[in-house]
Amino acid sequence: MAKKVVATLRTTSSKDYAKVIRMVRSPKTGAYTFKESIIPNDQVKEFLSK
Repeated sequence: MAKKVVATLRTTSSKDYAKVIRMVRSPKTGAYTFKESIIPNDQVKEFLSK
């Protein structure tokens, strides 16, 4: 059987990271696009409040 590789977002400095996906509406077409970013856990609320 093949092994499944799972990437972790943890580093040796023990700072936790989160992948945040945000839905943004295009002003030109009105369609929704998704913006992804990896940020530290302590900045998640700040990122989502924008």
